[in-house]
Amino acid sequence: MNYEVNKSDEDWKKELTPEQYRILRQKGTEMAFTGALYKNQDKGTYVCAACGAVLFSSDTKYESGSGWPSFYQPVKDGVVDKQKDSSHGMERTEILCSKCGGHLGHVFNDGPRPTGLRYCINSASLKFQKE
Repeated sequence: MNYEVNKSDEDWKKELTPEQYRILRQKGTEMAFTGALYKNQDKGTYVCAACGAVLFSSDTKYESGSGWPSFYQPVKDGVVDKQKDSSHGMERTEILCSKCGGHLGHVFNDGPRPTGLRYCINSASLKFQKE
């Protein structure tokens, strides 16, 4: 895919922490219940840690019990891309930032109303902007 923000691995390594690079660029996952934003309940906006694209609102964040920040929808259509993920012997739908292609997490069909979706996102993939 072609992304608006397109950088070399060397540039990403310079700009991101090692943990952010591992997750955003190498499709890693942080351990459940350890992410800095997992329990965040402040009002504000969640943006991509790599490129700053606005992705999620605190208005759609909820406690899913999964151990990762969970949202029932992005701020608007088109801010995340979806692709099939068959890694680790599972069939899942991976979520990527549509501006830079950074790995955010996965989306599942077990979320609350109104969407029935659970966007399960790594804290390291996000930065929080408090209202």
